[in-house]
Amino acid sequence: MTLTESAPAPADEVVLEAVGLTKHFPVRRRLRDLLSRTPAVVHAVDDVSIALRRGRVTALVGESGSGKSTVARLLAQLYPRTAGDIRLHGRSTRVRGGHRFRAYVRRVQLILQDPFASLNPVHTVRYHLTRSLRIHGNAGTGPDGLEKALAGLLTRVALTPPERYLDAFPHELSGGQRQRVAIARALGADPEVLLADEPVSMLDVSIRLGVLNLLQDLKDRLDLAILYITHDIASARYFADETIVMYAGRMVEGGDSETVTQRPAHPYTRLLIESAPDPERITGAGGDGAAAGERGHGEPPSLIRPPAGCRFHPRCPAAMPRCATDLPPPMPVDDAPGHWAACWLYDADTVATEKPANAEKPAKAEKPANTEHAEQAGTEAGR
Repeated sequence: MTLTESAPAPADEVVLEAVGLTKHFPVRRRLRDLLSRTPAVVHAVDDVSIALRRGRVTALVGESGSGKSTVARLLAQLYPRTAGDIRLHGRSTRVRGGHRFRAYVRRVQLILQDPFASLNPVHTVRYHLTRSLRIHGNAGTGPDGLEKALAGLLTRVALTPPERYLDAFPHELSGGQRQRVAIARALGADPEVLLADEPVSMLDVSIRLGVLNLLQDLKDRLDLAILYITHDIASARYFADETIVMYAGRMVEGGDSETVTQRPAHPYTRLLIESAPDPERITGAGGDGAAAGERGHGEPPSLIRPPAGCRFHPRCPAAMPRCATDLPPPMPVDDAPGHWAACWLYDADTVATEKPANAEKPAKAEKPANTEHAEQAGTEAGR
């Protein structure tokens, strides 16, 4: 099947799944470390579990250095994993190259953050797309078949007329057009999964919604499973069905996007939302400064020697003694089905015996201004 709407498939079928995914990068040893029995490693990703479902978008949100891009490269099998499992249609997969790797990337494609860096500047759009089509056996038969496939790819990503773009070089295109070419190249494999690693962060604000709407259209037409990696939690609410929040290599909260962004349970998720620009907070209107006082101070911890217990506890305004010693497991939050948080605030026994710093659970967040703007912009784009 080539560049056509997908055949009917089970709704919400899990296409790609990570179970306990872990990645540690070795650190170059110095002279004083030679006598150490435990080599130093960077704990980039620890125990991450994600299920990508057909026809749904899962957002992975977190600040820079939280491990989001490493998760995408692990799922694309560009990095060997330290521990855990990656399952494609329920079957464990581990590929290192050759025919097995090519068969895997035919189903799982990665869209990189910077389209100018991911496209070869000395080759035209025709070269990039033709190579993708031929490698994955979707070039059709004869020159006419190839031209039809190339035109179909560019039409699918709204670069029309195709003849205008086929012989252009990357530097002759705008940032949004280059990213659409990169998406078209990924579609040349006719994949089932798209791993979009911050696909709009390098684009002008005015054209970001256009690319997100394109991905939404492709998801609906081709029944794709999409992993959307971003540091912008507002765009995750606009675009994704499910949102997972990462901090310092670990998952700290997850659930449907509306719940996670409007009723954040974990203190770090609240920090992400409150860090977004808010005109009312800047001018001092509509608040007494209490929210600003609850923000976490300091910087993310070292991933070479991460803190024991919850990795957010050195910055958490609600930290308890147990947070510094015990790693919190995912715990259900009773405000919506499927909403969970890895936080001891949601363990009744812990709260009963240890007094949090703020003496109560974090208050429910009101609707962030930036998500309202994204919603309004999306409505205007739809008009």
